Amino acid sequence: MEFGSGGGAGSGGDHDASDSQRRKKRYHRHTANQIQKLEGMFKECPHPDEKQRLLLSRELGLAPRQIKFWFQNRRTQMKAQHERADNCALRAENDKIRCENIAIREALKNVICPACGVPPLNEDSYFDEHKLRMENAQLKEELDRVSSIAAKCIGRPISQLPPVQPIHVSSLELSMASFGGHGVGGPSLDLDLLPGTTSSTMPSLPYHPTVLSDMDKSLMTDIAANAMEELLRLLQTNEPLWIKSATDGRDVLNLESYERIFPRANSHLKNPHLRIEASRDSGVVIMNGLALVEMFMDPNKFGELFPTIVSMAKTIEVISSGMLGSQSGSLQLMYKELQVLSPLVQTREFYFLRYCQQIEQGLWAIVDVSYDFPRDNQFTNQCRSHRLPSGCLIQDMPNGYSKVSWVEHVEIEDKAPTHRLYRDLIHSGLAFGAERWLAALQRMCERFACLMVSGTSTRDLEGVIPSAEGKRSMMKLAQRMVNNFCASISTSNGHRWTTLSGMNEVGVRVTIHKSTDPGQPNGVVLSAATTIWLPVSPQNVFNFFKDERTRPQWDVLSNNNAVQEVAHIANGSHPGNCISVLRAFNTSQNNMLMLQESCIDSSGSLVVYSPVDLPSINIAMSGEDPSYIPLLPSGFTISPDGRPEQGDGASTSSCNVHGSGGSLVTVAFQILVSSLPSAKLNLESVNTVNTLIGTTVQQIKAALNCNSS
Repeated sequence: MEFGSGGGAGSGGDHDASDSQRRKKRYHRHTANQIQKLEGMFKECPHPDEKQRLLLSRELGLAPRQIKFWFQNRRTQMKAQHERADNCALRAENDKIRCENIAIREALKNVICPACGVPPLNEDSYFDEHKLRMENAQLKEELDRVSSIAAKCIGRPISQLPPVQPIHVSSLELSMASFGGHGVGGPSLDLDLLPGTTSSTMPSLPYHPTVLSDMDKSLMTDIAANAMEELLRLLQTNEPLWIKSATDGRDVLNLESYERIFPRANSHLKNPHLRIEASRDSGVVIMNGLALVEMFMDPNKFGELFPTIVSMAKTIEVISSGMLGSQSGSLQLMYKELQVLSPLVQTREFYFLRYCQQIEQGLWAIVDVSYDFPRDNQFTNQCRSHRLPSGCLIQDMPNGYSKVSWVEHVEIEDKAPTHRLYRDLIHSGLAFGAERWLAALQRMCERFACLMVSGTSTRDLEGVIPSAEGKRSMMKLAQRMVNNFCASISTSNGHRWTTLSGMNEVGVRVTIHKSTDPGQPNGVVLSAATTIWLPVSPQNVFNFFKDERTRPQWDVLSNNNAVQEVAHIANGSHPGNCISVLRAFNTSQNNMLMLQESCIDSSGSLVVYSPVDLPSINIAMSGEDPSYIPLLPSGFTISPDGRPEQGDGASTSSCNVHGSGGSLVTVAFQILVSSLPSAKLNLESVNTVNTLIGTTVQQIKAALNCNSS
């Protein structure tokens, strides 16, 4: 019995030990499974939120606090491992550099000057650098002392003083007293042009930043990344950030929600006259996403894509060129000027960062954000336009099109009061808003699509243009004509406009430039423009100018002769988007034709034309390079006035501009006043173009029954 009892007790002890070992094995396996799952989760998301931690705690049978502390400890371990690896790599690099430094010092001991054959002075470079630092510190102290004395004398810091500019005498002295209402009998005008004012050279930047340091570039990268995050939220969030306008259905930014979601330490412009313009729109574009991204990141192509909005675009420096073979990650410091096509509206100038990122396959985002140079505020003091994160989201569609969502968000402090004619249009946000950008993009992409079509249409070409190459050549010639026209009425910093009195309270603005561009007549070109308001809808005004049957009613140069369209190229889905070649009957110049392009979108329209001789037209129609055909375009820009609906009713056109009230029409002419590089001219040339515009405006008002406006 005792043995049996002892044997039973012994076997029970062995059984307990084996159970304990099995429990330990199961515990270790369970723990290993837990750790394996936690490690897998850590690789996917090292910072789980509260919901993810609760899910893990239920799945693994652990407390949420245990999950939280495990992830904290794991992140600390990973950070320590990375730091150890970095330290080892840096230590190895340091040893390598130290060895190279010793080798260089030994080599320098045996250096012989090749000019004089003697060794250089044996002075430690450290002391040279230290001595230069001491001298630099002394000079800084002296500069600070002089600056404080100057500040006491003038009442403000010397850094706020405007830079000294060279004094230029205007080459076109057209003051009010010069005319006196007498016309031709006045004094002669000195039109000796300043160098650099040719039409072929791009105007210089108002301020050129200093060389960017690595710290500047690092700061720019951080600013661009934060701007991209803000833009994506603005594009993808509706309420409470955006609310629908009850009047026109446009997206309106809720400023209270915006400031709460994106708090800023202070506004860029602390001024009671500060205005915020914010808008959002989306639409489908006939171009694939990658092609759009390439055009947006190239300043020259970007300007060609928006000739009616962008008067100048330039890349100052490429901070990052992006991934190999892709624009994703590309970051550029750029400058651009935005315009409304009227000499009454000043351009808006921006130094900004443009950052492109591919979100996923077939989805790109491009953000613009103003960049203020920390050490040099010369431009910031002059420019009162600050670009908050703005840009677009481009998504590929299966049919080769793209869906583009656009946000414009700027702070504006106007240097001068907005002209009353454009106050409603600009303050409503329509003049520079997302709707205008997207409408222009859709129209230009339609034009590019028509340019790429290889076939010809006898209905469109009237059998005059024989080939697809001829069609493309004519379209390129017309596009250059439109670009030239838009540049001729720009208020960019490279233009100096002078106002003539006499026609109305707006007056006629004139400017001159010396033309040496192969695409323009060689000589001195006088540009003149004025803007009028008409109580007629923009669609009806556009139809009036576009129709060749009504041309004799306003075209002073045609001498009331009938005009016939001899060639026609459609360049968009709207029938108003087309290129025409016109011929006037019963004129003495039978070899002179008129090249005309008309274009319209939901933000406004253009009718631009230029006389071209018959041999030049034949060159373009045959498909040869039209770059050297001289053009001197004139024409009209038409935009809504931004006022509530009034006038002659809304148009049923799909391209009807916002509202159907009155129209703002800019009439612009260019004439060659001299074939010489410089000339002293009488007031006759200026009075001629002044009379030309005045007569044209009177005939337009008479034809549209607007003489009372």
